This record gives sequence, C-alpha cells and structure tokens, in this order.
Amino acid sequence: MKIIGIPTEQTTALTDFILGLLLVGILYVLYQRRGSLKVTIWLYALGLLCFASFLGAYAHGIEMSADLNYWLWQPLNLALGLVIGMFVVATCLDIWGAGVVRRVLIFMIVVAVIFYGVTVAIPGTFMTFVAYEAVAMLFALGGYLYLALKKGQGSAWWMVAGIFITIVAAAIQAVGTSGVVMFWGLDHNGVFHLVQMFGLLALTAGVVTSLKK
Repeated sequence: MKIIGIPTEQTTALTDFILGLLLVGILYVLYQRRGSLKVTIWLYALGLLCFASFLGAYAHGIEMSADLNYWLWQPLNLALGLVIGMFVVATCLDIWGAGVVRRVLIFMIVVAVIFYGVTVAIPGTFMTFVAYEAVAMLFALGGYLYLALKKGQGSAWWMVAGIFITIVAAAIQAVGTSGVVMFWGLDHNGVFHLVQMFGLLALTAGVVTSLKK
C-alpha cells in the first residue's frame, strides 16, 4: 500500500481522516444520549458520514487502479446521498413530529438512490447531485429558521448555524478546481472538510441542547 504522490490529494485524505475521527467523537457523545427518535436519526446520518469520511481518506490518499478507485466511490457517494436525506428527515421530525418520519424517510431514501443512480448512469453529472444537496440543505435551513424565529426554540439557532456552515462548505467544494492549492497545501476538497468540521460541531450542539428541554 503506497501513499499517493499528489500533495493536494494527500491533504484531502488527511482532512477526510480527521473529519472521520471528529465524527467518531460526535457519535460517541450522541450514543450516550440514545433513546429518542431524534438521536437515532442523527446517529444514522452521522454514522453514514463517518463511513464516507474514512472511505474517502482511503480513496484520496492511497495509490490504486482507476477501476478500484471508481468502485470505492460508489458506496461513498450513495452514503453521502443518504446523509443528505437524513438531514431532511431530522428537519421534518423537529417541525411536524414523529408521525411524518416513516413516510419522509422512505421518500428520501428513494430520492437519494435516484440521484445517485443519475451520477452513475450519466458520467459528468455530479452537479445534479450538488443540486439535490442544495435543495435539501436550503429546506433544512428554512425549517430551523422557522423553529428559531416562530417557535422560539433556542437550540434551532445551533442547527441554523451548522446547516449554514455546511452550505458554505458545499459551495467551496462545488466551485473549486481540483488540484488548485487554496492554502496550507489544501485544494477545495481539503478546505471543504475543515469548514464542515465546524458545521458538525454546531449541529451536535443543537441536537444535544434540544434534548435538554
């Protein structure tokens, strides 16, 4: 097993690995508070993201054939699509309660699989997946703004901050150019990982705070 020789891929792999470690810590914190449907949904969402982070670190950081790299990205991309779906499910739970969760969950799983399938069937259509992510994140942002402003839920402001940071991180990744160093030897993917870490911390604070009410 040989480390890849491209510096920006090395830093991307490193930041992906660090993101995975952060998620392990977050999952531990949430697992200690298990027992509610909300925590269960976030454990699934962040567990999938943790899996994608570690697999991404391997895919970016290790020399391998193009075929192997392609197949590694398939479960990774599907996992990311499901993570986005779980964000929507978590938002619906907080707005409308547990009664809608099952229907929304099934719908979002189907949507995630469809958008993943489009990226596989039509190479070069990753921006379709980005559009799916953008719509989902904007819905979540609007949902938690509603809960913060109209319902007076203080914990929702943490969720708003976390989702806003996530949107900023996704924008950095979407508009970046592969291989172009932004700073500290990082390209757009590495910067995305660093920014996303702050978003995850804010989201975790929001979930934990909401459990105390």
